This record gives sequence, C-alpha cells and structure tokens, in this order.
Amino acid sequence: MSKIEVNAIEPQCGTTLTVGASGDTITFPTGTTIVNNGSQTGFGRTGTVDWDTTPKTATVTAANGVGYFVDTTSGSVTVNLPAGTAGAIVSFADYARTFQTNNLTVSPNGSEKIGGVAANATLNTEGQTATFVYVDGTEGWINIQETSNSVTGRQFITATGGTITTSGDFKIHTFTGPGTFCVSSISTVAAENTVGYAVVAGGAAGGSGGNGGGGGGAGGFREGRNAPIDNFTASPLVANAPTNAVTITATGFPITVGGGGTGVTGSCTPGANGVNSVFSSITSAGGGGGGGPPGAAPGDPGGSGGGGSGNTACRTGGSGNTPPVSPPQGQDGGRSSGQPSLNGKGGGGGGAGAAATQTPVGNNNSAGNGAVGVPTAITGSALSYSGGAGGGAQNGPTEAAGGAASPCGTGGVGATSAPAASPSIDRNAGDGTTNRGGGGGGNTGCSSPAAKAGNGGSGIVIIRYKFQ
Repeated sequence: MSKIEVNAIEPQCGTTLTVGASGDTITFPTGTTIVNNGSQTGFGRTGTVDWDTTPKTATVTAANGVGYFVDTTSGSVTVNLPAGTAGAIVSFADYARTFQTNNLTVSPNGSEKIGGVAANATLNTEGQTATFVYVDGTEGWINIQETSNSVTGRQFITATGGTITTSGDFKIHTFTGPGTFCVSSISTVAAENTVGYAVVAGGAAGGSGGNGGGGGGAGGFREGRNAPIDNFTASPLVANAPTNAVTITATGFPITVGGGGTGVTGSCTPGANGVNSVFSSITSAGGGGGGGPPGAAPGDPGGSGGGGSGNTACRTGGSGNTPPVSPPQGQDGGRSSGQPSLNGKGGGGGGAGAAATQTPVGNNNSAGNGAVGVPTAITGSALSYSGGAGGGAQNGPTEAAGGAASPCGTGGVGATSAPAASPSIDRNAGDGTTNRGGGGGGNTGCSSPAAKAGNGGSGIVIIRYKFQ
C-alpha cells in the first residue's frame, strides 16, 4: 500500500482523473478546498455532523455541520437554525434526557421552513435526537433521522439501611428499629423508582381490670406494591396497582419503628397505646389500648381499636383506622359483656384484617377474642401482621379461654379465666409478637403484683424494590 500526497492537479476539461489505487492513502495539503458542483457523487457531506461535546444550556445559534448536546435540566432551550443552503445539516440530542420536562425549541432562520411549515419545531420526548438537512425553499429543513429515546446504560436503585435481603430481582430492607433508608442513586427507568413497602405500627397493651381488661388493638398496617413491575403476594388491603406505592429520589428517608404499649402490673388501668411507624409520606397509627378501670373505660381508638373493659357496665371498643386512611389500616375493637348488675368480660382488640367480634351483653362464659391480622409475602415468604388481642375474664363458671390470640398468631393471648372455685386468682396476659404489631392481652385482677396486662408487639418497616 502506497501513500500519495496531492499538491496540485490540473486536469483538462472533460478529463477523467484517477488518483491512486485501491488501498492507497491520499493526503491533501492544508488549505485545500474540495468542491462538488452538484453533479458528481462521492464528495461532500454523507449525512453526518461533527459533535460539539460541550452541553448547551441557553439559546444556541447553530452552525452548518455541527451537532449539539442540549441540557434542559434547568429550563427550556431554543436553538436557531443557520441560513438555509442546500445540503446544510445540523443535529440535536437530549443531553440529560429531560426534553419531556423542559422542551427544546428549534427555530428556522427568518421565514424559512421546517418540514414545509414556516414555524418552530419542538422536541419534547425523553432522550430525543433529531437531524435536519436543508433541501430547498419549498420544504426547507427536513428531519432525516430521529430517535424517541436515547440508549443508556441500565441503572437500578442503590440504597442502604436496615437489614438487606433479596427475593429474585428484588431487594428488601427491613427495619426493626429506627434508621435511615439512604438512596444513593435511582433507576434510569422511571417506573422502577416506585417502591413497595409495609409499615406496621406498634400494637397496644391490654387493659388491666378486676373483672377483665380489654384486649389491645393491633398497630396500623399499611402496604403498597409497584404493580405490574413487582407482583409479590400482598395483603388483601392492597389493590393491584401502584397507587399506594411511594416514589423515591436519591436522598435519605428517616425511618420510625413504633414500640408496643407496655402492660401494667398490679394496677387497674387502661392499656397504653402503641407508637406510630413512619416511612416517607406513610404513617401507620399505634394500636388503641384495651379498656380498664378507673371508670370502666372503653377501648381506645388507634390503628386498630382496643377492646372495652369488663368492669360492671357494658363498655364499647375503640374505633380503628384512626386517623382515617384508605385503604383502612385497621378495624374496631369489641365491646365488653358487662351490664349494670353483672360483671362482664373484656372485649377483644381489633386487627388489620377484621373488627373484633361484639360479645353479647351478659355473656359471662368467655371474653372477646382478638381479631385477625393480615398476611403478606413482601419479604419473600408469607407472614401475618397486626392481629388484635383477646380480652381478660374473671369469675367465669368454667376454665374457659379468656380471649384467644388472633388466628394468625400475631395478637397477644388474653388471660385465662379463673375457675369458679377460686374467683380471686389473678392471671397474667400474653404479649403481642415483637415486630408484628400485635396487641397485648387484657388481664384479670389488679391487686396482686404478679397480675400483668400484656405488652403490645413492636412494629416494623419493610421496603422492597427492583435491583437487577
């Protein structure tokens, strides 16, 4: 292969000139101008531009043969096309993939046209690129090449915080105490930046009462899922849509995990409420405490309501889903069975899956059962959360259960009633399950230091997103 340097060639009119052979490198001296008179082929532009790699953030007056990367992150930008000459070419590309938010306006020179119309053109699609060639006065600048989305390297959410596990293509951050969900980068696919979550508040303690304290209400349960990107088996409260999910940005999200209410020992008092749990815009309310003396109090309102006190008069259960959200984060507690002339049994605490059963007035055989929680497989395996607790019962005619745990096993167990032959025996109540938001059981008796109302179970926050 030879190298040929061309210094001066003076062919005669009509002469065919061949310079070099196949494989030769032909070098023209500096300052040489090659002119195509319009009838020859193989010279002139081939439909490409030289790219200016400095992103433009303000008005640009384009030059023939140049491509521009335009950054509209901070606002819309206008580019002015050069005067039209046949064969002139310019290109534009969406530098930060923000044309859909802040448009690029392409303005022709004077009364010239773009695609046959004497008006501005707008690029308003994410990642859009366009190449324009000036043809003639009839059509002006014609778009010869366009893409709707630029090709980028795929990026997923990157985050830290809590205990991190995986389930298939999804990463799960579990917070059993306070922390921060720190997002260092988000996905290049906007739909993947909506994350699933379960936010469970602390369950309430049971009431402490001589005839039976009310069962503690479950902590509020709120869940979101990014469907159809993520279709884990969620609780019955979640619709198959991303409307309940949370869209994140690259920042830190403080996490609050609510503690359960503490059950009292040796004292007749209502149960303490559970504590709220929080992630981003989602707050789940602590459970409502079970009723108890003084005053034979009703159950407290909360994520789910506490059961009513069994002392003397019939006492209502507390309201669930307080404050109200949609879908409901919990249900109402049950009333006690007492009436003015007859000591009753404590009502059961409400759960996320159902309201507590309303014990018939005057029914002294057993206390109210805790209501069911709800199951979800957000962690990759199904577990149940936010079950209500059973109420306490004393002086019953049989050794019957004084308020069973939620069928899901997440509520505290109510105290067993004392046998008829030993009506003064005080009984302790069971605790709600840790990090499941279950209520604590109501106890029986409040004179003995050994008699204790059940503690509510602490809450939990779980966040789930696509990471590969």
